[in-house]
Amino acid sequence: MNRNRLIIGLAAAVVVAFFISTIVYRELRKASLVQPPTATQQIVVAAQPLQVGARLDSTNLRTISWPADEPIKGMFTKIDDCAGRAVIMPTAENEPILEGNLAPKGSGAGLPATIPEGMRALSVAVNDVVGVAGFVVPGTMVDVLVTGQVAGGGAGGNITRTILENIPVLAAGQKIEKDQNGKPQTVPVVTLLVSPENADKLAMASTQGKIQLALRNTVDTKVVNPPPVLQNVMFAGPEPMIVKTKGGRRVYHRPPPPYQVEVITGTKRETKTFQNQ
Repeated sequence: MNRNRLIIGLAAAVVVAFFISTIVYRELRKASLVQPPTATQQIVVAAQPLQVGARLDSTNLRTISWPADEPIKGMFTKIDDCAGRAVIMPTAENEPILEGNLAPKGSGAGLPATIPEGMRALSVAVNDVVGVAGFVVPGTMVDVLVTGQVAGGGAGGNITRTILENIPVLAAGQKIEKDQNGKPQTVPVVTLLVSPENADKLAMASTQGKIQLALRNTVDTKVVNPPPVLQNVMFAGPEPMIVKTKGGRRVYHRPPPPYQVEVITGTKRETKTFQNQ
């Protein structure tokens, strides 16, 4: 009897010991898997959406915690380090403020701050047609076409050519940001970002000819350089038909092509051809 009790007691002790050891093992395993707290640092972000040319200060900036082992190139850790400078591209709320997205120190705010060094902003007068029905808004890309008279008053009449391609629009009227709803807006002038050489071309075209803006997809950056179009070629009549004779050659104009008329009589259909006089 005592022997049986002893055996039962030993078995119970083994089971309890196994159960306790299992719990201890699991807790130790969990403890080994717990990662040490990640070191953080403060970085400067936008406290609200910022439009192009907005000046940074403590009212539109704030700091958030960021993993110290994952730095962002050009980030700021203190608001004072970037205060007073302007953003040169739209910035979303909570987006980090980066050096590459800011105008140089001392360049001020507004439109002048968005003009890169060596470039120029030139405004041209537009209307609903020239401005592509108001869809030429800040951030879009355009080609500039000009129509004018052929130099020397030649027989070619007027000529239309593309003088500038893939030109960014800085402002429409006095607006340097897009309409919030993406709707077109009617403005009297459009400001384009051009090089000094292209600024001369654009100024000449807008004063001595008639310009037209062609809106293009912002991801389409291919330079096409299309050939110019002459008025006398665009509106030329049918090509003459040349007939050679023994005494020389005579030129006859090709007659206009005949036209066809479908005649329906009851259930009968037929096509009749008539000379175009």
